[in-house]
Order: sequence, then C-alpha cells, then structure tokens
Amino acid sequence: MAHHLPPSDLPVPSAVRTWREALQLYLQPACLRMLALGFAAGLPLLLVLGTLSFRLREAGIDRSTIGYLSWVGLAYGVKWMWAPLVDRLPIPGLTRHLGRRRSWLLLSQTVIAGGLVGMALNDPSQLLGPLVACALAVAIASATQDIALDAYRIESAEAHAQAALAASYQTGYRLAMIWAGAGVLWVAAWAQGEQATGYVQSAWQAAYLVMALSMLPGMWVVLASPEPVPAPFAPARNLAEWLKGAVVEPFADFWRRYRWQAVLLLALIAVYRISDVVMGIMANPFYVDMGFTKTEVASVTKVYGVIMTLVGAFVGGVLSARWGVMRVLMLGAALSAASNMLFVWLSGVGHDVQALVWVISADNLASGIASAAFIAYLSSLTNISYSATQYALLSSMMLLLPKFIAGFSGDFVDAHGYASFFTATAWLGLPVLLLVALASRVHAKET
Repeated sequence: MAHHLPPSDLPVPSAVRTWREALQLYLQPACLRMLALGFAAGLPLLLVLGTLSFRLREAGIDRSTIGYLSWVGLAYGVKWMWAPLVDRLPIPGLTRHLGRRRSWLLLSQTVIAGGLVGMALNDPSQLLGPLVACALAVAIASATQDIALDAYRIESAEAHAQAALAASYQTGYRLAMIWAGAGVLWVAAWAQGEQATGYVQSAWQAAYLVMALSMLPGMWVVLASPEPVPAPFAPARNLAEWLKGAVVEPFADFWRRYRWQAVLLLALIAVYRISDVVMGIMANPFYVDMGFTKTEVASVTKVYGVIMTLVGAFVGGVLSARWGVMRVLMLGAALSAASNMLFVWLSGVGHDVQALVWVISADNLASGIASAAFIAYLSSLTNISYSATQYALLSSMMLLLPKFIAGFSGDFVDAHGYASFFTATAWLGLPVLLLVALASRVHAKET
C-alpha cells in the first residue's frame, strides 16, 4: 500500500522567525522534492518544440513540415480534456502500490523517457514518421505529468507552504528549460566535434539520450517520496458532474460576471501572445539558415535570452505596480510586435553574433514585460471560487489559436521569405493593441 504524506512537512509561518530560517525552508524535503519534479516537468517541452525544430532544419526537413509538426504542442493546450481521467482513474498494478498521484507521475515520466530514447534513435533525415510519433507521445505524457504534478503539489502541503513549493517547482522548471534548450545543443556540438558541419545523427542521438537520462532523478524522487493524503471524492461525483464543476461552471461564472464584455476579454486572451508564438516556431530554423552554430544559438538565445526574459518579467512587474496592469499590457503588446521587426533587420545582416545579441536582448526583454503584465491580468479576471480552474482554462486558451496559426508559418516563409514573415508577425500585433484599448475602457468603468 502507498505510504502517505502528513498534511505538511514544512514548518508553519509562526516557526519561521529569521531570514536564515525562511531560506532554510527551501532545504526542507518537500521543497527539494518539488525542485526535482519541476525539473522533470520543464524538460520535455523544448525537446518536442524549439530544440526539435533546430534539429529538423539541420537535417534538411523543409520549413513547411516543421511548421505543421509544431502542432504536437497543442497537447499542452487541451490537457484539461483528460484531466478527469488522471484525477480519478487508477492504473492497474501501479496505483495500489504507489497511490493515485505517484502512479500517474511515474507512468508519464516513463513514457517521456522512452519517447526521448525513441527520438534519439530515429534519424529524421532518413524517415520522419517514427520520430514524430515519439514526439507526440512525449508531448501527451508531458501534459499528463503536468496534471498529476499540479495535484501532487497542492495536496502535498497546506496553504502556508504552497508559496515555497511553487517557487521550488518554478526554479526546477526554469533550470530544465535551460538544460533542454542550451544543454542539448552543447552536448550535440561536443559530440559532433569541431570539424564536422551540417547534420550528424550520432551527435543528436547522444544529446537526446542524455536528455532521456535527465528524467531519471524525477523518477527516483517519485519512487522515494510519500504519497500525499488523497482528497476524498463525494460518492455522487461522476464524470458529467466533474466536467460541470471543472469546465462548465468556471466558464459560466465568467460569462455571468462580464456578460457581453466576456467576448472581448476572451478574444484578447486568445490573441495577446500571437506575435511571439507564431514567430517563435520559425526562430530556430531561421538561425540554422543564417548559419549560426549550435553553440552560438545555445549561449545567446537559450541562456542569455532566458536571463533577459527574467529581467523583462521583473521590469514588467515593477511597471505594473507603478502604472497599473492595463498600461503595461499595452506596452508589452506594442514592444512584442515591434521587436519582431528586428528579425527583419537580422535576416538582412546574416550571420553576425553581435547583431543576434542585440535582437535577442530587445525581443526577450519585450517578451518578459508582456508575460508579466499578461499573467497579472489573467489572475485579475478569475473568481476566487474558481481561481485555479479558470486560470488553467484561460492560460491554455491563450495558446490554442496562436499555436494553430503557427503551424502554417513554414508555408509562409517558403512562399515569401523570412523578412516578409517577420513583418507579418509584427502586423499580427495590431489587432491586439485595439483589443487592449477596448479592454482598458471596460477595466476603467469597473474601477
């Protein structure tokens, strides 16, 4: 039988009296567990999206195909559809020994690791189908892991400990994003050697096998950790009632509160990040076509770029507190669209690392500001009674339309070239500015 975690193994706030004790919270077992599990959650995302697009372009796969393959990322946007199964369905042979949350975590992590091994062993330059099937399996398993991990984190500790757990989770997630973005390119570059150029399957095979091995600490933590005390289900709670409570009611509440204005707000949520998301799918193929090396892309876009995004998020948070969320929402939308025009300039400059640094500085700073304001805005729209559910639904909705449109980005680049594509993604930001202006008027009337 599964052994259960007490309500919390973190000290209550009254026991934390000094800064040192506050920092020591993060060395508690619960936070260290969440650090490792956050790493396992953040690892697969780029390996089936951004990093994969770099590998495919280097292997000579046409941009049109790369664009359509980005649709595997839609799994993250519709994961709420199978959340009730993860929440309730026992896994034969596993749930009895590990418990409800850990059994789903271990199953999803095993599929992720196996899928990454499959992606390592299959050569896309020879046959693309098996690698795509493995990537889809990794994406679905990764989205499933997210569902189980959110529930595990919430059930693992009481409210006073959630902030520390969430911070540990986010730290692990960010470290994994750097490892899956920059680390995999560094490993592939090292395995390829200085002399070899172009696509070398053995180098990418080594890199993806290292990524598969990087899932092992998370799996070990799942096996070594206690199962949280399960939340009891009401006897009458069937699937239809779950869907009503988890999907229908949160949306109905949103419509009741905002009435006709809900259409405007949902439209803004659906398109706010459209410039960034549509452009982002073709970013790595663009770097390959411009002649940038794996090491250059890893260092500038994946490490330095992440730092600039975090700086932007900090700036966005400070500006939101000073000017209000709506003004910064407008600023973020304008900067995100305008910064895409810098890629038009870069496409003319060609292979110039210093130029790439300037473009990434501006683009990621703008992205960080926009993200911080958008997260604050989404949070302000939710009802406290449905906060988690509404936020999850709204945040997944914000990616569906942009990711769908992004699938056609390769066709556009093939037909019109990179400069026209980046210009078009900047123009996509214009309707967003109009929607922010209209939403600001709604916001002004309510406050």
